[in-house]
Amino acid sequence: MSKIKQFFKKKKEEAAFKFKLGESSLGHGHSLNSSDAASSSQKKERSSEKYVPPKRKELSNEARSAADAALLRVQKKDPKVLNTSLAAIKAQAKRELEAEAATKKGEAKCESESKSEMMCDGVFYRCPLVSDEVLPKKDWKIKIKEFLYQQLSTSEEKALTSCLIILNCNTKDKADDCVLTLTKYLENIINHPNEEKYCSIRMSNRIFSEKVRYVDGAIDFLNACGFREIVLDNEPFLIWSKDNIEQDYELASLLEALKNAEQIHLELDRNLKVLLPSQVKNVSLPNDFYRISPEEIKREQQLRTEAIENTQILKTKAMREREEHRTLRMYKYALVRVKFPNGLYLQGTFNVYEKLSDVFEFVQSCLSNESMEFNLVASSEGKFAEEDLDKSLFDLRLIPNVLLLFTVPELNSQDCNYLKEDLLLLVQNM
Repeated sequence: MSKIKQFFKKKKEEAAFKFKLGESSLGHGHSLNSSDAASSSQKKERSSEKYVPPKRKELSNEARSAADAALLRVQKKDPKVLNTSLAAIKAQAKRELEAEAATKKGEAKCESESKSEMMCDGVFYRCPLVSDEVLPKKDWKIKIKEFLYQQLSTSEEKALTSCLIILNCNTKDKADDCVLTLTKYLENIINHPNEEKYCSIRMSNRIFSEKVRYVDGAIDFLNACGFREIVLDNEPFLIWSKDNIEQDYELASLLEALKNAEQIHLELDRNLKVLLPSQVKNVSLPNDFYRISPEEIKREQQLRTEAIENTQILKTKAMREREEHRTLRMYKYALVRVKFPNGLYLQGTFNVYEKLSDVFEFVQSCLSNESMEFNLVASSEGKFAEEDLDKSLFDLRLIPNVLLLFTVPELNSQDCNYLKEDLLLLVQNM
């Protein structure tokens, strides 16, 4: 089965599953792993001071993909041979921890400066439908277009492929207008099979020219539906014939495919990195983290500063909260760093609407002992309550960047190796 056909089959199964959920009877909400009210009451009584992860035997696919992708990027950036032995990394981390402690006491000053390339070099995505590569979104747009047109030329699923081209290779407004117009063409033929006027489209027609003719994938879809271009009285027309419909398909099924087609989903890559203390002195976020351009952000901040200086009005708590909320909405992604007792930092990229539980699972998947009980503590907010696990990073104000401290009950050793040894290969050049 081709990748395109698998894509549509998966979407159809997801739609059927959602429909079945909608038919289920309503009642009081229950979690999937609870059987009665007693279990829910037991959950409330659990201590909020530690996170008890489920036991897993193998590294998750997401963590493995993130680690492989990050390692590949590191190898491409720096061809030097890294001293990534466990002993060398431990020694370096210990020296930097001692320097950091001395700095706080005023006895010494750490001279190491973090480089911008070691902070966060962008937002990256994966697209399993197309390939195993990890690329920025702008590169994926080009890659997806190349992939779809290659499928169009080599695959027999031209109708399904052209549907995806319409949705993925045009702007949203352009694609939506095209889909509405194509739907009208096909519905007219289906509902009025004996009327010849619906079987021809004059290509010089204004609506066709504006909404269909110059849209990527539109003509290919019409060809798969049975339309062929001919010239009548020196004017081009598209004439429909049932005999020209793509093999093994009917017009109604192609119309359904057009209506149900979706954009190809990109999965956010964690861009996993393991850093030394000297490499996390500052946080430099790339432009991809913002919803608006940096120039617009600077302009908005300047206007706010000028307004405050002109009015000299004392802000109420509500005013400050509204301003903070507007500021937070500027960001699409959050940079999360987790500091371990041995001095190493684990860094990952998250969507601002991902839950705190996703951060815990990310950290858990990177531990050498995945069954280890641990907790993450925000340096500013303190310990998280159990109900915080279901809240988003946006709701918890853990954006655009946050430092979390990794803690283990009755264990805080600098000599303990918490991360998987293969992840230590991601430590930047010392």
